[in-house]
Amino acid sequence: MREGFTVWFTGLTAAGKTTVARLVAKELLERGWRVELLDGDEVRRNLSDGLGFSKEDRDRNVLRIGYVCKLLSRNGVVAIGAAISPFRDTRQRLRADIGNFVEVYVSCPLTVCQERDYKGIYKGLEQGRISGVSGVDDPYEEPENPEVVIRTDLETPQECAAKVLTALEELGYLAPRELADSGYSEEERLILEKRLSELGYI
Repeated sequence: MREGFTVWFTGLTAAGKTTVARLVAKELLERGWRVELLDGDEVRRNLSDGLGFSKEDRDRNVLRIGYVCKLLSRNGVVAIGAAISPFRDTRQRLRADIGNFVEVYVSCPLTVCQERDYKGIYKGLEQGRISGVSGVDDPYEEPENPEVVIRTDLETPQECAAKVLTALEELGYLAPRELADSGYSEEERLILEKRLSELGYI
């Protein structure tokens, strides 16, 4: 069984986390991986109903997603988490707990996120109907050393997804596309690479 891993997308509301995560998941499925995408909003509705937006409740929701990712990853699945996850210390806890963890910072200026505002979050804040919006009246702590940074205000979703996939290849989580298409399993690929290395070809 191939070893699984977790790809964690973090960024502001409307930055494009779920959009890019879905494209990455689609490509991984096409490469023969088992994949599960855990979206922060969906998990809130189904696993964390009743939680508020205090730091403690935000952390609890993120840690619940991370726990599921850990279980999936250790069973050969690529777990993709897409949640604001605004606090560095909580993301670091996930990294330490999960192990095979790739952090993707979905960078997008607040003004662009506010223009998109797919869910009406920023509008609700302006109208005084809601509060505690990460990056506005609540903290959002940018990652300091993410494996991948994508700029959804400058790059298309497809370009962002390709950047993530390239990073996963470079980090050794994925076989390069040409090898992935060769018909070899991951185990066979590693044996082949080892043999070619012993012969001095690579």
